[in-house]
Amino acid sequence: MPRGGFAERMKLSLYAARRWLRTLFSRFHAHPLVRWMFASARTDRLLMAPQDLRTADPTRASEIYGGRFAFAGKIVVCDGRSPFEMESPSDEWAEELLGFGWLRHLRAADSGITRANARALVDDWMSLQSVNSAVAWRADVVARRIMSWLSQAPLVLHETDARFYRRFIKSLTRQVRYLRRTYRATRDGLPRLQALTALTFASLCMEAESHSLRAGTKRLTEELERQVLPDGGHISRNPGVLIELLLDLLPLRQAFAARNVAPPAPLLNAIDRMMPMLRFFRHGDGSFALFNGMGPTPPDLLATVLAYDDARGAPVANAPHSGYQRLQAKDLLVIMDTGTPPPLPVSQEAHAGCLAIELSSKQHRIVINCGLPGINREAWRQVARATPAHSTVTYNETSSCRFMEPSGLRRLLGVPVVGGPKKVKVTRQERDSGISLRASHDGFADRFGVIHQRFIRMHPEGERLDGEDVFVPAHGEDLPSKAKDQYAIRFHLHPAVKASRLTDGRGVMLMAPNREFWTFSAYEDSVELEESVFLASNEGPRRAIQIVIHGQARKVPRVRWTFAHVEPTEAGTRRRARAEPELPL
Repeated sequence: MPRGGFAERMKLSLYAARRWLRTLFSRFHAHPLVRWMFASARTDRLLMAPQDLRTADPTRASEIYGGRFAFAGKIVVCDGRSPFEMESPSDEWAEELLGFGWLRHLRAADSGITRANARALVDDWMSLQSVNSAVAWRADVVARRIMSWLSQAPLVLHETDARFYRRFIKSLTRQVRYLRRTYRATRDGLPRLQALTALTFASLCMEAESHSLRAGTKRLTEELERQVLPDGGHISRNPGVLIELLLDLLPLRQAFAARNVAPPAPLLNAIDRMMPMLRFFRHGDGSFALFNGMGPTPPDLLATVLAYDDARGAPVANAPHSGYQRLQAKDLLVIMDTGTPPPLPVSQEAHAGCLAIELSSKQHRIVINCGLPGINREAWRQVARATPAHSTVTYNETSSCRFMEPSGLRRLLGVPVVGGPKKVKVTRQERDSGISLRASHDGFADRFGVIHQRFIRMHPEGERLDGEDVFVPAHGEDLPSKAKDQYAIRFHLHPAVKASRLTDGRGVMLMAPNREFWTFSAYEDSVELEESVFLASNEGPRRAIQIVIHGQARKVPRVRWTFAHVEPTEAGTRRRARAEPELPL
């Protein structure tokens, strides 16, 4: 059981009980004997096929035809057997196989062979659907399969016979009705929204399901209003969720129009709110800031979604409901996490990165967080979620959030956040002298009696960022006397940035790939360069470097630092002489 008060333990116990009951309910309905209850006595009719915005690669069609299924970093070669009979190398591989999103690659190849192959594979699954049922009938996987089958119906049903058409429609109807009964068992957050989106698609695209459109739309809009925050962020605080949501909601908006049904206002409002947030999280190189479960940015999918942004305006600077701040002066950009952890049911991917920053100049990221890899995420997840994987302060090598400790409930609940910052205070000022931000959080207060404050100021010319980290007592006038009160201030550097420690040990020279030079200076403190890892690379985890300032809060409760741009000819001079930071005392 995680550390914390009685209220936290009760909250986790109630959440575990609800999840267990919903999972038990879902497993009961997933039994092959029970699933037949959802079969239809008559053959339905498809009215339309929604658009699939996800990028397709026709070269992968030949791999699939050859029985080579490469998903989630794993490859399974079938050797003439059905892929649905093969043992799954991982749950992630099974999710992609059984979600049928790969049908779009076959459709992109657009040949008689790929159409026949698609029909054969769908027919295999309909015959062998009890295989891998633990994953195949999970509500979130069923939702993805329904949307894939609907959008790729022209591929699967092209020139097919009446018998296969009836089997396909009856299987699809059974899955829709199963999902309608069990979607509440889906994990809260994105999976539940995707389940409701799939049901709404089915009501629009299938004649016999049209009667459920009104009720399904109401459930979807209620969930959208709950999960999409007023500033356009998602309740989970994961920037990548916005891309996934919009890839489904934009075609859904089009499907309403194609059926001459007015899209519900909450759907349109949610899309309009999320679009500006896509630009909020983008660095100059197009990548998203790495907060709260974000991994590699899919540039093709992001470009597809942004093509629907009619406004194309400047991103907002303040996202108070999502808990982020964006500071930009000319080519210099800082994005900062200033939020509390998301609610427990949607915190399985939340990170302990309160007051972490990311810094970029022009098209190059300089300071980052470690992020998550695109594949093999579970192996790295808990390392990536901890505070040391973020460009912020770690106190006594402890994360600012508390995660559920290993237990038998992990498979059921994941690893939610069970404690963390309760109060994050933020003050922002924009003046002619620059943009300043002062923030604090109490994530270390209960355990160590310390409040972490961070102040940053961006100069108007975008040539300098001054910062200050302060440790103040949470109770009383003095910091508590502890046997250990060590802090570490970390700034993880992008692997493309080269770093060299200055001779006096109090600064670092940084060189971006475009040979733009920056100096990092900590005027009264020793600076170390230590190994780090950049997990969110498209090529997989890469070695990186981090700038670290170690100290003891009772001795040095205030640390000032600066990132300053320097001309190449001045780089040598700046190694020896640096100005004091322009920060208030």
